[in-house]
Amino acid sequence: MKINLNADLGESFGAWTMGDDEALLQVVGAANIACGFHAGDPLVMRRTIRTAVAAGVGPGAHPAYPDLQGFGRRPMQMAPAELEAAIIYQVGALAGIAAAEGTRLVHVKPHGALSNQSCEDDALADVVARAVRAVDRDLILLAPALSALERAGRRAGLRVACEAYADRAYTDAGMLVPRREPGAVLHGADTVVAHVRRMLEAGGLVSRSGKVLPTPMHSLCVHGDTPGAVEHARHLRAALEADGWRMVRLDEALKD
Repeated sequence: MKINLNADLGESFGAWTMGDDEALLQVVGAANIACGFHAGDPLVMRRTIRTAVAAGVGPGAHPAYPDLQGFGRRPMQMAPAELEAAIIYQVGALAGIAAAEGTRLVHVKPHGALSNQSCEDDALADVVARAVRAVDRDLILLAPALSALERAGRRAGLRVACEAYADRAYTDAGMLVPRREPGAVLHGADTVVAHVRRMLEAGGLVSRSGKVLPTPMHSLCVHGDTPGAVEHARHLRAALEADGWRMVRLDEALKD
């Protein structure tokens, strides 16, 4: 009965601030840190790595399409070689900062549209997995459960952690309901906890129609940019611990 909680962090940029990273780092066990393409900058990246290490949280890279204005949520089409290089560039940059802070990256989790598209496109997913492997084959690929990205990670010989979203609704195909649709993002701490409990009890993703899609779940994502994110994360952790779940780092969640 062990589970990891992860959150997307380090998404401030220059004078602009997003989320309460310090508070979330007291709750989660894995930090997906923006690498400058959709959010973040070198100083924010270094501060977030430093804060994560101090909190005992495993740092990971959160690479994206080069879409700062759109927060990485706009689909793009890039040549495979260009995209692979862009991912290597981002992960490599954060890995260098981690080394400067005396630590190593634990995982990589694609962001936004890059994640959404690679979850449904096998060829694109292979590019992502290949880029991660090129930087460091010991990195864990944090991939949405039952996605093309999960399958690509396994084909590439990477360790893959299967992720479920605590605050997002699922379609019957196991994909996230698009944000533009009503009910795509779950609001209210009790609603989030109920959603997660349904999935853990069912042993798989549960769509908004009630369909169960069996899958292992190593990590639960709590978004740091949604209203009440810290409250949701704290409430979820407390509820799961009360149910007997032990909160662990991502590498620990993969161990038998």
